[in-house]
Amino acid sequence: MTIRQLAPETVNRIAAGEVIERPASVIKELVENALDAGAREIEIVTAGGGLSLIRVSDDGCGMARADLALCVERHATSKLRDDDLFDIRTLGFRGEALPSIGSIATLSVASRPRLQALGAGDEPLEVTVDKGEKRELRPAAVNFGTRVEVRDLFAATPARLKFLKSERAENMAVSDVVRRLAMAHPTVGFTLTTGERTGLRLPACALGADGLLARLGKIMGAEFMADALPISGERDGVALSGFAGLPTLHRPDATQQYLFVNGRPVRDKLLVGAVRAAYGDLLVRGRFPLLALFVSLPPTAVDVNVHPAKAEVRFRDSGAVRSLIIGGLRQALEAAGHRATLRGGTMTLDAFAVQAATGADAGQGEPRGWAGASARPAGTHTAAQNNPRYPSVATSGLYEEMQAPFTAVNMPSVDAAPSVEAAPVELTSRPLGAARAQLHETYIVAQTETSVIIVDQHAAHERLVYERMKSMLAAGTVARQGLLIPVIVELDADEAAGLLERANEWAELGLVIESFGGAAVAVREVPALLGDSDVAGLVRDLAASVANDGEARALRERLEAVCSTFACHGSVRAGRRLTGPEMNALLREMEATPHSGQCNHGRPTYVELKLSDIERLFGRR
Repeated sequence: MTIRQLAPETVNRIAAGEVIERPASVIKELVENALDAGAREIEIVTAGGGLSLIRVSDDGCGMARADLALCVERHATSKLRDDDLFDIRTLGFRGEALPSIGSIATLSVASRPRLQALGAGDEPLEVTVDKGEKRELRPAAVNFGTRVEVRDLFAATPARLKFLKSERAENMAVSDVVRRLAMAHPTVGFTLTTGERTGLRLPACALGADGLLARLGKIMGAEFMADALPISGERDGVALSGFAGLPTLHRPDATQQYLFVNGRPVRDKLLVGAVRAAYGDLLVRGRFPLLALFVSLPPTAVDVNVHPAKAEVRFRDSGAVRSLIIGGLRQALEAAGHRATLRGGTMTLDAFAVQAATGADAGQGEPRGWAGASARPAGTHTAAQNNPRYPSVATSGLYEEMQAPFTAVNMPSVDAAPSVEAAPVELTSRPLGAARAQLHETYIVAQTETSVIIVDQHAAHERLVYERMKSMLAAGTVARQGLLIPVIVELDADEAAGLLERANEWAELGLVIESFGGAAVAVREVPALLGDSDVAGLVRDLAASVANDGEARALRERLEAVCSTFACHGSVRAGRRLTGPEMNALLREMEATPHSGQCNHGRPTYVELKLSDIERLFGRR
């Protein structure tokens, strides 16, 4: 076997296989080059999912003749200073992207440097590389900045085409790449056109947290913008910033969780673990919160040279970064207090609006609009109006005659005194207001100065009991209540065995159980917080959860899960009538308890209907 050196064209195609995986990879490299060039507006155009055409235009600094001729050569870059791989301050630094793209497609780079005056050697020029063959520079028509066109991607490596997905899937991947880069650089404007449709138009935003939130809202949605909590923290030269959604705003996957390191979008398992640890019991298993976190640290503290596509990084002290993320998220969640997502109230009012807009008056057979107003267009006439039997001008006394049946409505009632006292001002000024009624023995209706609040009494009390039990567990002071007559619970033999194996854990939480022969267990003490609850139901639920519980879960996590089960059984049940003082006491305790905006299962404990939105619902605004 003879060893020989590969041809430069083959070397470039091998490198392209590592850097250029799909059209989205090309766009990522080209947009990063534009950002490194100081661009303030970037336009991306694709056709055929990026296989037929990719065009990236920017208004950056541009390139002079010598730089333009060298930019398509392998390992040629202006971004790496003194060959120091430990001090990388740009998105690109390897000098592989352009020659790799040129080796598998037709690449043309046209540029015009942004100078005060163009000299003889600084006219706009273009260089072309056709499947690895570089051509001479030629004049070009281009504005200040750089325009890069890629045509017939993977023409030199047709086998790669078999592994690509549909045009729609490739367009989605392109959009995801552009969105991530746009989130990392909110002061830069982005426009993405796929085929004949402009899929993304993001104008440049102002510097600062407000500008960042505005950009995140454009990409992650208005719901995230309304429920976003500011995140900040700094420790040992590592700074954390960004926004995270309330626990009640979540998704079934982690696609709306973003991490950026020194302005570089990365995918890192560190984020997934840190977020799970920070949100903890505020989210039900299988649900993921929405967030965008930005980590800034010295270039020497992070290695960005561990992945060909620069999609992963390695921290020198990953434990410190993880601790900072967990601490910053927990601090923001605790500061949110009882706050719940605004989506609940919005969805409620939207449902009302849809019902009002689509409802029909069965008696008239005519659609109705806002506040019951007829939906008939202005200027149209009914058959009665066109009938000559009806006068065209109202006769004298007609108004009084038509209003006669309603005269009694405007007269004061015999018992005009209100049966319900006005809400105390000192309570309506509180965040959750004053309790005004209980509906269906399940929902508390409260009034504030600017809104109406509907509280699920069981979900709210469940969270309050849970937080109280967690505090007692942390302090090691869970109070127990002995039962005069032990409660005997019949279980499956395996369930009973699993439950008794962890009897010490349950005792730590105030639940004392022991074997009662066969597959039965006897409950002798329960946590005092549970009060008069269904002890047998609690034990059965606990046994079922133990049977399904994996041993990989930490003891503290298991205990908190058990606390959640205890709280569910010990909270105020739906169907129980509450007095006014009891309802107000529940509202006040919610205001004083962190995380009371969501129950133990991740659902909101209350919805808030803004008075201004209600007035719009009835056409009063």
